Amino acid sequence: MATITFWEKPGCEGNARQKAILETAGHTVIAKSLLAEPWTRMRLLGFVEPLPIAHWFNRSAPEGDIVPEDFDGATALGLLVSNPLLIRRPLMQAEDGSRHVGFVLEHVDTWIGLGDAWPKDAPRPDVERCAHPDGHRCPPPE
Repeated sequence: MATITFWEKPGCEGNARQKAILETAGHTVIAKSLLAEPWTRMRLLGFVEPLPIAHWFNRSAPEGDIVPEDFDGATALGLLVSNPLLIRRPLMQAEDGSRHVGFVLEHVDTWIGLGDAWPKDAPRPDVERCAHPDGHRCPPPE
């Protein structure tokens, strides 16, 4: 099992569910605030670069009027670094240095394994979306 550094929005119910899945799978989770981290363009690029730009963004962010498809990489990175609430979360890094963005169960299972925490034949709900039952966006942190 791996030790995973897990950048989250503190208090986010969805991130809490995601951490619980990792811990049930036997991984050690070191949680850090995505909002308090001193992100730079290059550091953030190390996480998001393999993904299409639209996948760099948190679609549940309070700033719902942003259209990620309209941005080039440099503009997107500038926006994300200046407003970390817009970063798709969680950002995760394993002790081997490998990184992952978001929490699609199949992708996380392929990346580090979820074992019996989520059996391969079990239904795979969308645990990346906001955990609020009515689907509303989380308010900005105080």
